[in-house]
Amino acid sequence: EVQLVESGGGLVQLGGSLKLSCAAAGFVFYNYGMSWLRQAPGKGLEWVSNVGSGDNYTSYSASVKGRFIASRDNAKNTMWLQMNSLTPEDTAVYYCARGWSGTYSARGQGTQVTVSS
Repeated sequence: EVQLVESGGGLVQLGGSLKLSCAAAGFVFYNYGMSWLRQAPGKGLEWVSNVGSGDNYTSYSASVKGRFIASRDNAKNTMWLQMNSLTPEDTAVYYCARGWSGTYSARGQGTQVTVSS
């Protein structure tokens, strides 16, 4: 069974930082590109970042580029999203997903990130 479990969300003040984790199980992690997605209250699902299967390639949406850093450790079946300089516009449920380019074959249950002003 494919499992993706996010953790690390919480409440943080404007300008603060959080680091999200995604633990993967039930599939060969290093074979898949992975993504971070988010959904803000009342809005649709938004792509945030990709991490290539070989962990060297990353890409980011314009709204987070320069503030967020995605990474992964294939030996630990884990990926992370370091989020810096957070603003209230970053408030959302954050998901890790298997796949990229808009095609996702699995998604975790999400972790809530709330940024207060």
